[in-house]
Amino acid sequence: MGLEPSWYLLLCLAVSGAAGTDPPTAPTTAERQRQPTDIILDCFLVTEDRHRGAFASSGDRERALLVLKQVPVLDDGSLEGITDFQGSTETKQDSPVIFEASVDLVQIPQAEALLHADCSGKAVTCEISKYFLQARQEATFEKAHWFISNMQVSRGGPSVSMVMKTLRDAEVGAVRHPTLNLPLSAQGTVKTQVEFQVTSETQTLNHLLGSSVSLHCSFSMAPGLDLTGVEWRLQHKGSGQLVYSWKTGQGQAKRKGATLEPEELLRAGNASLTLPNLTLKDEGNYICQISTSLYQAQQIMPLNILAPPKIQLHLANKDPLPSLVCSIAGYYPLDVGVTWIREELGGIPAQVSGASFSSLRQSTMGTYSISSTVMADPGPTGATYTCQVAHVSLEEPLTTSMRVLPNPEQRGTLGVIFASIIFLSALLLFLGLHRQQASSSRSTRPMRHSG
Repeated sequence: MGLEPSWYLLLCLAVSGAAGTDPPTAPTTAERQRQPTDIILDCFLVTEDRHRGAFASSGDRERALLVLKQVPVLDDGSLEGITDFQGSTETKQDSPVIFEASVDLVQIPQAEALLHADCSGKAVTCEISKYFLQARQEATFEKAHWFISNMQVSRGGPSVSMVMKTLRDAEVGAVRHPTLNLPLSAQGTVKTQVEFQVTSETQTLNHLLGSSVSLHCSFSMAPGLDLTGVEWRLQHKGSGQLVYSWKTGQGQAKRKGATLEPEELLRAGNASLTLPNLTLKDEGNYICQISTSLYQAQQIMPLNILAPPKIQLHLANKDPLPSLVCSIAGYYPLDVGVTWIREELGGIPAQVSGASFSSLRQSTMGTYSISSTVMADPGPTGATYTCQVAHVSLEEPLTTSMRVLPNPEQRGTLGVIFASIIFLSALLLFLGLHRQQASSSRSTRPMRHSG
């Protein structure tokens, strides 16, 4: 959010102060009133033509400010003391282009997210570029220019695209912007009016295989514009396909089970799409494109399909050393982490190295399976081996354990050896004592004298 430093600091202090207070009866969302507030965003203005949907490079854009004037924002107690934007009559050489946009004709449902992004530790990416009308004949009747602004709030925040039209009430002899050749207001701003906006609530979605998902997409348009079409398309790995289309009251699902509520579409501008029973074929980038009688804008939402692994641990063989096999099955996407841990009774767990892996297998559904094998060393008294599996679909790793005991034959052999050692020790001890007794009896025998 591109507030001047003093405004930014004041707003964040107000937000933290409101969060730190605990009034006896805090108002609910329904009870809170909306307060008109200026939202100021740091942006970049694209100065060269480029493909739609692609971000410009640093060489073909310049700094800009977008001022959304008097946006109704829910007052949570942090808006007190926030002043409206005040432009400057002095235009410096390196001053950014300032777009002053009125939002009287449309709704901005994600205003709070844009306003409080900085204070929430998030960032807003904003880019403004020229917009070219579909119905080019309109340009011959109005001396106006059009721009489109694309805003994205980081860390899973919303994304908003707005079409802005320059106003025609510029004063005679007004100063014109050197790059855009557009008249500037007395405050040095390019005055525009937002006539169309398309919003998505989140930028990336992760859902489990077999579940259902609702892909959010909403819009708001100025009076006098007509909704002509809604298209949902899926792009994945270089190929694209139509998922759902709505035109002049007729909806058609190209993907089985895909639904869009026509009543919500026409009443509240809700073009959200619901997909049941997700398969891996549903993964990719979903494009929600809204078309009106004059404008067209879109939002892109990546959908990732996840399938958690199932694991099983079993003993493969016992001779000469036992082998443990950890089977990991039915997971998606491909990357998976496997860790082996060995622990003796009363000992410290230690990670095991030298594990081998089988070839990767893929089912007809597209999920993956693999096995990991390790040679187990039970030691003299046995050891517990644990297979730990980490995957993006899991909140925490899965674990399965097995205790491995020494081979009974090995234990029998050790017993025989141990018994033999004891027998030999006892025999040597007996012989040693017998020899000592014999030596003592000879030394005490009486001697005979000849006379």
